[in-house]
Amino acid sequence: MEFSQYDVNSLMFVTNRPALVFTEGKGMMLTDHTGKRYHDWMQGWAVNCLGHSPQCMIDAATAQAKKVINPSPAFYNEPSIELASLLTQHSCFDRVFFANSGAEANEGAIKLARKWGKLNKNAAGENRYEFITFKDAFHGRTLATMSAAGKAGWDTMFAPQVPGFSKAVLNDIESVKALITDKTVAVMLEPVQGESGVIPVSREFMQQLRALTKERKLLLIVDEVQTGVGRTGALFAYQHYGIEPDIMTLGKGIGGGVPLAALLAKEEVACFEPGEQGGTYSGNPLTTAIGAAVFKEVVAPGFMESVKEKGDYLRDKLLQLSEQHGLQGERGEGLLRALKLGKDIGAQLVEEGRTLEPVGLLLNAPRPDLLRFMPALNVTHAEIDEMIDLLSGLIAKHV
Repeated sequence: MEFSQYDVNSLMFVTNRPALVFTEGKGMMLTDHTGKRYHDWMQGWAVNCLGHSPQCMIDAATAQAKKVINPSPAFYNEPSIELASLLTQHSCFDRVFFANSGAEANEGAIKLARKWGKLNKNAAGENRYEFITFKDAFHGRTLATMSAAGKAGWDTMFAPQVPGFSKAVLNDIESVKALITDKTVAVMLEPVQGESGVIPVSREFMQQLRALTKERKLLLIVDEVQTGVGRTGALFAYQHYGIEPDIMTLGKGIGGGVPLAALLAKEEVACFEPGEQGGTYSGNPLTTAIGAAVFKEVVAPGFMESVKEKGDYLRDKLLQLSEQHGLQGERGEGLLRALKLGKDIGAQLVEEGRTLEPVGLLLNAPRPDLLRFMPALNVTHAEIDEMIDLLSGLIAKHV
């Protein structure tokens, strides 16, 4: 593969990348600089909820770029008002703050909860600022969100951590109760832990957690950066559980591929005062116009029913694949799923899939013994079948 035409030395090294440059994408397919095509089952880590370069995003970006791109967040603009209204109309929340990434949205959620804890002090009249988060959780790469996360090794990577985050065990309500103190202000969790291997929160645990947080006057924050905007077969994953959180964060799918995220809160929790939260690009018309176009597609009649049906279809195909090769099954929600391999061959499958000829297969292995699947929400049965056939051939070499 010819790669010498690209001098990548000016890019800061933050991760290992293969010697290829993607130049085009459409739907579930990507094309590199040599013209080779790839089935993309990562989609930017669940970002491209409508696939690569959907027409609605192209139209929205083109139309808005001709009008105004960023008049400053000190002023209102039409697309941000429209998208905020769409989000509140289709959720249990009342207020929206737009950011550029899921990490920023989560950072904002932490700030908002701590501000609320200042206004709603404990019995001794002291501020409440401590959080309960979960082992193996992922909330972003800022200092505060890394401190909130439960990834192994992250407590020392950029030490000292931001204080105030205790780690409970997912789906274990007693572990949460044991960590509550008079300084606790909120519990924060992902409805499906994506980076730890696509581990869903049980319905029983989420309902217990909502009851507990209400009883102890704590906020419940759901990090839906990966699960929101239809990924799990519901518009928002919290809707699977029959509960209403106090705060929700969105990222990835809300922008369909452009940098866009959101912090949503109930009216009684939305307590920021002027100057306490902001951002140069917050709610800019270009990204929110694209976000509104994406959101309208996702809430169109029949779309979510289709996501749920395709999630069930992918689940069944992965189970058949698991049985065929003697693997350990699958898990997940909607179109966020994982195949449990039973042995540490995830990295090899990723490498071998990418180098398949004539068409490659892009896979993700967040853990050595499993693969994660995050296709476009409008993936077809035929595309699922083709991926399964290619993956079956790869797995057959290792069992």
